[in-house]
Amino acid sequence: MIFWLVVPGRDSFVSSASPSYKGHRYPVEVIAHTVWLYFRFPLSFREVEELMLQRGVIVSYETIRRWSAKFGQAHADGLRRRRPRPGDRWHLDEVFVKINGEQKYLWRAVDQDGNVLDILLQSRRDKAAAGRFFRRLMKKTRTVPRVVVTDKLRSYGAAHREVMPSVEHRSHKGLNNRAENSHQPTRQRERAMKGFRSVGGAQRFLSAFSGISPHFRPHRHLMTAFDHRAEMTVRFLIWDQITGATGRPTTGAVTLLRV
Repeated sequence: MIFWLVVPGRDSFVSSASPSYKGHRYPVEVIAHTVWLYFRFPLSFREVEELMLQRGVIVSYETIRRWSAKFGQAHADGLRRRRPRPGDRWHLDEVFVKINGEQKYLWRAVDQDGNVLDILLQSRRDKAAAGRFFRRLMKKTRTVPRVVVTDKLRSYGAAHREVMPSVEHRSHKGLNNRAENSHQPTRQRERAMKGFRSVGGAQRFLSAFSGISPHFRPHRHLMTAFDHRAEMTVRFLIWDQITGATGRPTTGAVTLLRV
């Protein structure tokens, strides 16, 4: 069965242009679907290749790797531009990440709604590293928070006093579960990928991953089944608009649901 779903009042979808697919012999829908599979689920490139083969699409895992590298960040940036302004309470946290046997630190910031503001891989977690992350956050979000919540790492307090002294700083491990929980999807992907091979590769992947994966992870436990399906339908529609897999209607949005 095929149902037409009309979502009115989404004129803002028209504002940003989709990335260019010039020179690619595969349809936009195929490229967008493989990128979605790779960043949404803990799959390898070879597993995505196998899933596409089951659907009758012959594409090599190396081609899927190139598509993910080329379009992943562009799609993540497009999704971020569609989000509302970040909340005024930021939660920051850092975790250990092993890359080629070396210990690195993955810094992450989310707002009070759990939206990922930014991630950054660094070699240290001292005052300079914390200050660098604070400045990067303010530059990227173009705003200053009302409250910053961190754990008891002293580097946060020192950097806070230097970079944003007018912002309230709450330092308590129990208050920072929001940021700590946001690391879980990253840990899942890290295990599936059997670790990251380089700092640059990890930064590029996680930057795109943190923009794409949360888009398809609404707070399902707070929704009814009907509301969740409706929300996911809208999010898939936004994805199609971002990737250019569908046209851009000016008065409303129309898509097909197959059940």
